[in-house]
Parts: sequence; C-alpha cells; structure tokens
Amino acid sequence: MPELPEVETVARGLDKRVAGDVIESVWLGEKPEPLKSSATEIAAVLERARIAKVRRVGKHIVFDLERAPRNGRGKAQPHGQWIVHLGMTGRMQVTQPDDELLKHTHAVLKLKSGRELRFVDPRRFGRLAVVRLDAKAAAGFAAPGDEPLGSEAHRFVELFRKRKTPIKSALLNQKLLSGVGNIYADEALFRAGIRPRRSAASLTREQLRKLHGALIAVLKEAIALGGSSVSDYVDADGKEGFFQLQHRVYGREGEPCLVCQTPIKRVIIAGRSSHYCPHCQR
Repeated sequence: MPELPEVETVARGLDKRVAGDVIESVWLGEKPEPLKSSATEIAAVLERARIAKVRRVGKHIVFDLERAPRNGRGKAQPHGQWIVHLGMTGRMQVTQPDDELLKHTHAVLKLKSGRELRFVDPRRFGRLAVVRLDAKAAAGFAAPGDEPLGSEAHRFVELFRKRKTPIKSALLNQKLLSGVGNIYADEALFRAGIRPRRSAASLTREQLRKLHGALIAVLKEAIALGGSSVSDYVDADGKEGFFQLQHRVYGREGEPCLVCQTPIKRVIIAGRSSHYCPHCQR
C-alpha cells in the first residue's frame, strides 16, 4: 500500500499537472467497491468544478475544488473536495482521450484542457469519496492523527511515551500519526536503533526524540527519491520511485546488515511484517 512518501509524490505531481483545470464530466465504473460516496454525489460535486489544488492528507489525495459564483462575478469559492485513497494498487493517470482505457479503470474525469484524469485499481481496495464544503463541513476532510512531517518533537514524545503496545504498532496507528506505514516505520526504527517489539512506554524521552528525527529524515529522503516502488506503485507520470534502493532493513530478511553484517530478521507484530537488525537495534 502506498505510504506517505508515495502519496505525497503523487499529489505533488497531480498538482503540477491538473491544478487550474476544470472538470467537465465524470464517468464512474460499475464496480461498487471503490465508491465511498454515491456515484450521484461524486458526479454532483465534481462536474463543473475547478481543481484549485491537489495535496496529501495522511494517506489520502485531496483535490480542493471551487466554483465561480452563479452570477459570474467575484472570485471562485470553495465548493468541495474529492478524496482519493489509492489502496493497494490504485493509480491516478493524466491521459489523452484516445489513450487506451485500462481494464480496471473505475473513474474518468474529462477536463476542459482536453485531457482525462483516470483512477485505475485492479484490486479495488482504493476508495473515492467527496465532501461538500458548506456550513456543516466547512473544514473539509481531515486525517484522524497528527501530520508526521509537521510534528514537533515534544508532541511526538507525548503521543508515544505511555503506550504499552510495541513501538512498531504505535507508529502504524493512524489515529496517532496519519501516513506512516510499514516501510518507513521499519526504516526509522533502524536509524534510531530501536527494536520494533519494544514497548513504546519503555523508551526514554531521548530515544523517542531520536526516533522522531529519524522518522522525519527518512520520510523526506523517500519523498526526494519519489517513494518506494516495491509493488505496483508509480507516480503521476507513471514513473517508479527509487527509495527502495536505499532500504536498510525493509524487505532484506536474511541479508547482511549494511552497518554490522548481522543478518536482518523478520518478525510478525500484530499481523504485520517487521524487519530489523538484532545487533544494531536494542
């Protein structure tokens, strides 16, 4: 599943390519799984809306939409949001109308520029939803937890220091931090020298501050390299990321640690694979 760096990369790419364009019409496929909002509601919010900005919120891509006033005077006003979760295999494609329509395409937005914005998802774990911006939902979509890249060290320490769950599980709790997934939790724990099974409550404030710094560093490095392409992930231009070449523990079970040569181990914590070095991480 795409994690924060991959979703951030896709959102930035889409923002450069479609921000300012207008959605003229919407086609939605027959499969019900991707639609978290009804097809009628999605079409009503999207059609005739201008894409003001595309950004990431947690692991979601958010299209901020606006419409011109009905009398044609004044500035465009916030109208709604299109919320896209990529799931396991979801992709957002900016295409020409005559480009091949892939088999697992679930949404096609025709743009005023003549291009199309398509959502493709073979496994159908992705989700599409809309939010109307009115008096009842003025703030729009929000992630349930803190934004990792914007978190302060003291806040990070307070979030985790009394948790009795394994620190790896705590990092994956989207109600605490929204966006962190398996890859970057493993990589951050390695850089901080902390084993994934350690109880979060057993960590000192200094260890948590070190983990906070390691997590932000690894997320920023991954974004700079376009994310990790370990499965089906590609960015908005259809290109793979390169951060998988920098993985120090994730996916390297049995291979020598890049620091001490000890074989990397893999354990299951709360149903999720965790990779670590038994020598470098305590």
